[in-house]
Amino acid sequence: MRERMYAITTPEEADRFIESQPIAAVFKAGTCHKTMQGWGNVEKMLRERPEIPVGIIKVVEDRPASNRVAERTQIVHHSPQIILFRNGQPLFELNNWQITLENLEPLFSQHLAEVKVEDPESGGASNLDNYKRLLDAYLGGAVGEPQFTWTYLNMFREDASLRSQEEFTLLNSLFGNPDEHHIHPQAILQFEQENPQARPLRERVQALRAQLDTL
Repeated sequence: MRERMYAITTPEEADRFIESQPIAAVFKAGTCHKTMQGWGNVEKMLRERPEIPVGIIKVVEDRPASNRVAERTQIVHHSPQIILFRNGQPLFELNNWQITLENLEPLFSQHLAEVKVEDPESGGASNLDNYKRLLDAYLGGAVGEPQFTWTYLNMFREDASLRSQEEFTLLNSLFGNPDEHHIHPQAILQFEQENPQARPLRERVQALRAQLDTL
């Protein structure tokens, strides 16, 4: 993920984040496929503009923070939702399936013409270090298979909606998943038991670990 990404979990954090940044984006993340798709488009725009910080509100866990943003802006809550602020005041918002590159690009150009746009390749790769450390711990024998499996699936469930499509597809490939858009650890574990894969988990982990280094 981007270096200038901040978790907003309380109303007070929402106020501090919005008021402390000359320009800031707030992204409200739900748990559905719309969030993953919308975030992929927002991330592209922000990766080209790395000086803009983005605050992430997970609305299921931290609804009071989301409500505070709605209260101070008078913008009706949606998830997903992107709101761009300048000096604490909202410039624009997009919701649900409206969060497309076709809609984002003219709005960013209109409201942020002075913000330098960089080559997205120079914006840095997404932070996958937590996954790499967990995979290494399993491959090195520090973590057993049951603990690794449960930790991996819950880690992925927590941030799947904020991953790019490429990252989501790659991370989702480690285990059999009957739902291509959502991460339900218990359902995945049951599916794995009922549909054992030909390749042992260790081999799949080794292959995934090598692939993560290419992103």
